[in-house]
Amino acid sequence: MNVLIIGSGGREYSIGLALSKDSKVSKLFFAPGNGMSDTLGENVSIKDYHELADFAAANSIDLTIVGPEAPLVDGVVDIFKAKGLTIFGPSADAARLEGSKIFMKNFLKKYDVPTAAYIETDDLEKASAFIDTLSAPMVVKADGLCAGKGVIIAQSGDEAKAAAKDMLSGESFGDAGKAIIVEEYLDGYELSLFAVCDGESYKVLPAAQDHKRLLDGDEGPNTGGMGAYAPTPLIDDTLYEKIEERIIKPTLKGMQAEGMPYEGVLFIGIMVVDGEPKVLEYNVRFGDPECEILMPLIESSVFDLFYKAATKDLEHLDIRIADKYAVGVVMASKDYPYKSSMPAEIIVDDVVLEELKERAHISYAGVTREDGKLFATGGRVLVCVGIGDSIREARDLAYLMTGQVHFAGKKFRKDIAYQALKDA
Repeated sequence: MNVLIIGSGGREYSIGLALSKDSKVSKLFFAPGNGMSDTLGENVSIKDYHELADFAAANSIDLTIVGPEAPLVDGVVDIFKAKGLTIFGPSADAARLEGSKIFMKNFLKKYDVPTAAYIETDDLEKASAFIDTLSAPMVVKADGLCAGKGVIIAQSGDEAKAAAKDMLSGESFGDAGKAIIVEEYLDGYELSLFAVCDGESYKVLPAAQDHKRLLDGDEGPNTGGMGAYAPTPLIDDTLYEKIEERIIKPTLKGMQAEGMPYEGVLFIGIMVVDGEPKVLEYNVRFGDPECEILMPLIESSVFDLFYKAATKDLEHLDIRIADKYAVGVVMASKDYPYKSSMPAEIIVDDVVLEELKERAHISYAGVTREDGKLFATGGRVLVCVGIGDSIREARDLAYLMTGQVHFAGKKFRKDIAYQALKDA
């Protein structure tokens, strides 16, 4: 089978890496890919989705997998399906679960899915009046896509009002902030849960925990994600059942009722408050770096997981998850997330330790290659992934791998998975 992966980050690289080891996959294509994805397959520099669909048809692509949210919101799935092509991901209508936080919150309210109390508005006075009813801290969110950065956790009412004003004026996030959500702050612990869906059936992958803040101890600004681990011990069978019954099932039924059956991966950002799960947000694609740690935990065919979801046949899939743990540590460029950094050459030492060869790897993201040299050219450059029989072992292997990677200005958190290990 020939597979096309749309995207250029570590998420797409990790999907490609998993598929490259799947006996059912003949050839991989990446559009556009990055400086290392062409070691797994062929990079394709076609930006127009109609032209890309024509390329898929001409090259006998059996399955296209969409990595990032922007192409989904822009309707790439609809374009491919109109040409009779098999593609994994939600329609443009269904992708509004991520593309519009207002749509998402109103959907949750309509179908009685637990979430934080909120107001959606484009009026600063209304936002300010609602802020006055809340206790600090409180949350202000831009409606549209902001690459995972359009959420402000305000520590006071004045800070929340200033954030609302900056968003509504277009100063903070442009058009994405011209309407906003203001909501109560949920005090608990956060989980990332991924349900692969075919419109009716679904398969739940192991719950992960992401580390959004730039610095150790969850300090500093929010980022796209500085590391993750899975499965997390912060969830048990009872909590899984609550999430399925109160969140996943009513969401899939609600999307069917709205005439936009949900197909693809549903990324549920969950806050657990006193043992009860509440939805923080929906994303319509795999998280990054969660994808990098989930892919190597899937023992059964990764191709089958994507293909059966795209062809509405998940009900008959037997998915097997390894009895292992995975930890991913993001290595970022010098000025991330504040501004772009100067390109820096990457040197990766030869791995001598046999255990590191077998149980750790690198998923590449913001990299390019020139004249045989590898350069860090993106914000999040790569993810070092370790696989172990315990979270501690997986973490130690991931950090050993970071020691193999060298580039000017590299930075990474030293405490990934600390919440799971602090009492261990």
